[in-house]
Amino acid sequence: MTLFLDSSILVPVFLAEHPHHAPSLRLYTRCNPDIAFCASHSLAEVYSTLTRLPLPHRATPDQAIEFLESVHNRFRFVSLEGDEYFASIREAAASRISGGAIYDALIARCAVNAGADQIFTWNTRHYQLLSAEVSKRVRSPALD
Repeated sequence: MTLFLDSSILVPVFLAEHPHHAPSLRLYTRCNPDIAFCASHSLAEVYSTLTRLPLPHRATPDQAIEFLESVHNRFRFVSLEGDEYFASIREAAASRISGGAIYDALIARCAVNAGADQIFTWNTRHYQLLSAEVSKRVRSPALD
């Protein structure tokens, strides 16, 4: 069983006071490069989020990198090529996907390309708007 985690799972792992910390951490500790994937873009997204949180939760750049080193050791990373990136955006537009949900569509394409059996996110609603190929794989840690 292969797993794919998006950044909405990774950020709470870093924040002990986050309401999703415990279930996200349980899932995260199961991950290793033999079974777990993540979008390369999620590294930047997690870094950005952690370093711009309101004080006192904000991570320093050094703290964020230390956390991302742990993430880097637990996952295989998947990226999209330029044509694939554009095709994914075109498909999302045809499905009337707008705003920040486009990032979830791109992450979902990475998950499908990786052949992940399960896609874990706290934004299940965004992923359910995508293809049946994606929506059948979407899970929330709270439900597993």
